[in-house]
Amino acid sequence: MTQVKICGITNLADACCAAEAGADLLGFIFYPGSPRYVAPDVAGRIVRALRAAYGARAPCCVGVFVNEPVARVQEMLDQVGLDLAQLHGDEPIEDLQVLAPRAYKAIRPATAAEALDQATRYVTAGAAPGGPDLLVDAYHPAKYGGTGLPVDLDVARMVLEVQRGRHVVLAGGLTPEKVGQVVAVLRPWGVDGASGVEREKGRKDHVRVRAFVAAVRQAEREMSQSNDAD
Repeated sequence: MTQVKICGITNLADACCAAEAGADLLGFIFYPGSPRYVAPDVAGRIVRALRAAYGARAPCCVGVFVNEPVARVQEMLDQVGLDLAQLHGDEPIEDLQVLAPRAYKAIRPATAAEALDQATRYVTAGAAPGGPDLLVDAYHPAKYGGTGLPVDLDVARMVLEVQRGRHVVLAGGLTPEKVGQVVAVLRPWGVDGASGVEREKGRKDHVRVRAFVAAVRQAEREMSQSNDAD
């Protein structure tokens, strides 16, 4: 089953909506430069409330960090009660190794050559068994994600082919209208929705969150039916 991550959670209502819709992972952004930044104490209250409400069914909670010192990431993982860290900046592979097995790298390759190099270097460094190995986001020369720009599908396809069988998440401009086709064509382990399921920056549109998850599940059903027909 394709894993669905809803990223940029800033409040409990949005977190509960995503959980009820069937999201597998929730992302909390701790980069102050992001319009989806959430304070650690607020994120901690959301995580605790989710686990109290959903127990073992609560989504995996991921902290998104940009160029934070490893010690600070470790502190935040414990302070907030996070399951995993997503390193979304220019972190070296050594950071992932120190944080293993609670971290994975997001890459924003500008070219196919960069995609090949980064996917090969980062994919096995620090990931948790059963969690993401790598996230592929759209390239932007100055911003660290959340731009709404579409991921380059050719670049994404190359990463998926190079890391076949690995847990690769695709992000970048995915919307309820587009995500089903991406799942059907590329068949990634996971997909990540952020700006594409918002009503404004930092606030989710609950109708679009539910539609995003439903589109992924519909694509899976259609693929299953096609396979059965074959």
